[in-house]
Amino acid sequence: MGSVSKAHFASALLGGLVVAGGFLLFGITGSRRVETIVEEAPVAAATTDNSSSSRLTPNHIYLRDAPGVVLVRAKLVDQVASPFDLFHARESDTSTGSGFLVDRHGDILTNFHIIEGAARSGGVTVEFENDTIRPATVVAVDSTDDLAVLRVDMRHVPPVRPLPSGDSTSVRVGDPTLTIGDPFGVDRTLTSGIVSALQHQIQAADGRTIDNVIQTDQSVAAGNSGAPLLDADGRVVGINSQVDTASSGTSQPVGFAIPIDTADSVLARVDDQQPLRVAYLGLSAPRRHTSRPGAVVGEVDKDGPAAAEVRAGDTIERVGDVPVDSISDVLAVVSTYSPGQTVSLALRRHGHRLTRQVVLGSATLPAPGH
Repeated sequence: MGSVSKAHFASALLGGLVVAGGFLLFGITGSRRVETIVEEAPVAAATTDNSSSSRLTPNHIYLRDAPGVVLVRAKLVDQVASPFDLFHARESDTSTGSGFLVDRHGDILTNFHIIEGAARSGGVTVEFENDTIRPATVVAVDSTDDLAVLRVDMRHVPPVRPLPSGDSTSVRVGDPTLTIGDPFGVDRTLTSGIVSALQHQIQAADGRTIDNVIQTDQSVAAGNSGAPLLDADGRVVGINSQVDTASSGTSQPVGFAIPIDTADSVLARVDDQQPLRVAYLGLSAPRRHTSRPGAVVGEVDKDGPAAAEVRAGDTIERVGDVPVDSISDVLAVVSTYSPGQTVSLALRRHGHRLTRQVVLGSATLPAPGH
C-alpha cells in the first residue's frame, strides 16, 4: 500500500477544509443512549427547488441511515489469523463487526473476515437497534474481495429502511465521507472525513489483493469493519474493511473501504427465492456409544462427497488445521466452508495416519422467512 502522494494530500487537505468535518458520536439502543456532538457541519447540498434550498447535515443522514446498520457477531469454530484484527473485535471465540441492510428481503452486506471461521448456518447473529437480535445465515461469500452476504428473517423486526446504494466510480479525492458503525458494541457511532486517495490495494483474508479500494482519513475504531462508507447524500459508496497505521508513518490510522460496485457481483448471487446452500460432508457419528477417543466415524453416505476417502470406523483428528474430538466437531468446522471447497481430513485407520482431500457437497436449508 503506497503512501498518499503530495497531490492527493493537497486535495485531501482542501477537501477537509471544505467539509469542516468534525467527529460525531451517536449511540441509541433501548435504555442506553449516548449522543455527543463535537461539531456538526453541513456535508452537502440536498435537492433544491425553485423556491428554497436546504442542506443535508450529518445528523440528517445519521437519523435516516443508522437503523439499517447492524452489529454482526460470529461464534468462531475455526480460529483463523486475520490481517484485519486491528479493525474489528476478535476475542478467543467471537468475532464482531458491522454490516448494513441492502434490501427488504433481509440481506445484509458485511466483511468476510468478520464471519470467517463461523458456521454458515447458526453461527452468526445480527443486532438491530433497540436490542433486536436475529440469527443470520451466510448466503454468499467472496473471500477475495472480503465480502459476505447474510440473510435474516425480518418478521417481527421493526420497520427498517435499507441503505441507498451509491456509485463508487464517481468518488473523487476530497469528497466528504461518513461512516456509521458499531465499534465496541457502542450502538451506531458516526464519524466523518474525506476521501484521501484512490486506486489503492489491500490484502484480503485469503491472501489475495483487493484492487481500487477507497482510502479515507476518517477516525476509525474496532468494530467499524463491515460498516458502510457513505457519501455526502448518505449513499453507500464503500464497505469499510481495513485500517493501516504503518504505511501512513503516523499514529493517525488510514482507513480503506471496498467500493460498493465491487459488491455487485456477490449480491447478484443472492436470490431470495432459492434455498440456502451449506457445505455437506456426508458423515455421521456411531449409533452406539463407543469408548474410543476422537471423532469416530459411524456411517458414511455412500453417495456423499466423503464416500471415496473416508470409511466407517476411521477416526478423524483434524479438519484442515483444526483439531476435532467428535463428529459434531467435524461437522461444525465443515459448516464454516462453502459447497465446492476442498477440505483436508487428517485421520487414523487401523493404526495408520492418513490425509484425505474431500470436495464438499451441498445441502439445502429453507431460506428465512419463506
